[in-house]
Amino acid sequence: MSDRPGPFPARSSGADALALLLAQVAAGDANAFQQFYDKTSAKLFGVVLRIVTERQEAEDVLQEVYVSVWRKAATFDPARASPITWVATIARNRAIDRLRARPPRAHVPVEAAYDLADDGPLPDSGLVASQNARRLETSLATLEPRHAAAIRACYFEGVTYEELAAREAVPVGTLKSWVRRGLLRMRGQLESSEA
Repeated sequence: MSDRPGPFPARSSGADALALLLAQVAAGDANAFQQFYDKTSAKLFGVVLRIVTERQEAEDVLQEVYVSVWRKAATFDPARASPITWVATIARNRAIDRLRARPPRAHVPVEAAYDLADDGPLPDSGLVASQNARRLETSLATLEPRHAAAIRACYFEGVTYEELAAREAVPVGTLKSWVRRGLLRMRGQLESSEA
């Protein structure tokens, strides 16, 4: 007599173990339900996630699946399907039901993209900003070095007058005068270059 399997392979011991757990779940055994969950949840989560595609929604559907398993375990018939096929069918059907229950998503033709507003900067705004920065740097370069450095520190680096006066070892009033005179000179230069 041959040890080779016949045309119909025998049910695996894993399927038998799951069938036994389902029978115990049908009798209200919470421990058996936990074991059934532990053995099947990863596979079922994958089934559900492939259908609904959103992780949070897949987790919700999976919870519904196991509520159904708890309630319907007595209806499982090992002659009709393996335990994993039975529970995967429940999971698939629940996931499809969830998809059907979603509100319809708005469908907008691709041509409508031409009418969408672009909130980004205009192409020439970078050029204008670059030109303004160059004019500002040119104007700063004409100032006395200590005055230009004071303006850069106060306006570009956020250093306070008090901090800068301490760093330069000058009275705060003197530092403010440097900045004020430098700004007035720069404004005159910038206005004359615009004219």
